Amino acid sequence: MTALAADRARYDRATAHLDAPHAIVDLEAFDANAADLVRRAAGKPVRVAGKSVRCRALLERVLARDGFQGIMSFTLAESLWLARSGFDDILLAYPSADRAGFAELAADPKLASAVTVMIDDVAHLDLIDASRAGGREVVRVCLELDTSLKLLGGRVRVGARRSPLHSPAQLAELARSVARRPGFRLVGIMAYEGHVAGVGDAVAGRPLRSRAIRLMQAAARRELAERRAAVVRAVRSVVPGLEFVNGGGTGSVQHTAAEDAVTEIAAGSGLYVPRLFDNYTSFRGRPAALFALPVVRRPGVGVVTVLGGGYPASGAPGRDRLPVPYLPQGLAYDPQEGPGEVQTPLLGPPADDLLIGDKVWFRHAKAGELCERFDALHLVEGDAVTATVPTYRGEGHAFL
Repeated sequence: MTALAADRARYDRATAHLDAPHAIVDLEAFDANAADLVRRAAGKPVRVAGKSVRCRALLERVLARDGFQGIMSFTLAESLWLARSGFDDILLAYPSADRAGFAELAADPKLASAVTVMIDDVAHLDLIDASRAGGREVVRVCLELDTSLKLLGGRVRVGARRSPLHSPAQLAELARSVARRPGFRLVGIMAYEGHVAGVGDAVAGRPLRSRAIRLMQAAARRELAERRAAVVRAVRSVVPGLEFVNGGGTGSVQHTAAEDAVTEIAAGSGLYVPRLFDNYTSFRGRPAALFALPVVRRPGVGVVTVLGGGYPASGAPGRDRLPVPYLPQGLAYDPQEGPGEVQTPLLGPPADDLLIGDKVWFRHAKAGELCERFDALHLVEGDAVTATVPTYRGEGHAFL
């Protein structure tokens, strides 16, 4: 029996009492992935990305491990909820226009001490001030650096369109604005190099494209390391007491950790290892988060139909944004239908061995987005479910 066949048998035994659809996390794989992130971070703390996990119990589990420190959140509402739940080091990675949330933050000393918000424009400070509703707490802020690689005098841009702050001078000027403004304290800098951390460099069947991606990423790492160091020097000249410089992502942990200017690493998707991470040469993880769909039809030879399955990931539409049939090996989508909202036909020789009620196991294209589809995660150890924990959705929250 192959290792994947053994995993399938183990997952089927562990969940035999559960009706699909359902989702699991293999805790042995989850913990091994966590250990690998810490190893690659080489002594720098890893801030876990909440949007890549979306389950409080698993956030607590990973933060209890040596090498992890703090959460990177994705909305202000999530940040406040996590702070009220007892988490005390939360970096909101995206600017917010949540006026009610800012009023709550500015009125509560516990929340204000636990949450750091992201800005890249003086207008963000104006919005926060206009939302205070009498709250006088000092708001902790972080500046986001644009990490994109600009070539040919800026005519070619590689990287996500995030912050407008690209140069050391731009960040230093905004740092001065924060320093002059009552009610705010600048505590950090964040720079997410998504074109390095979030783009696989070993695309199956595309050797020339893969080579081009590796060359681009090498150039981007060199340029960003130099510019990020200059940015940190410029901002520290304004705010010497800067608490942290956050960088990285699952796909670039070891490269970003090697920069002296960076004090902590952000990562989260590497805990679940969704299918998008199959195309990386920088690390190998173990798929930890899976979902099972039940076989409900047998339309003919070499075909089964499972219930549900249309769970595409965010990003530019393409086949790489679709979940992938994982176990049993050898199943594929019908190219005329793909994964459907209510049912999904699957083709391949293994279909003839599947009976009505059997389970097909899938991997999502991205990490935490899986949890938007399921209220609970069943935690598997060996061949047993040892706990069932709610996702954000299971606790009644859909923050975006």
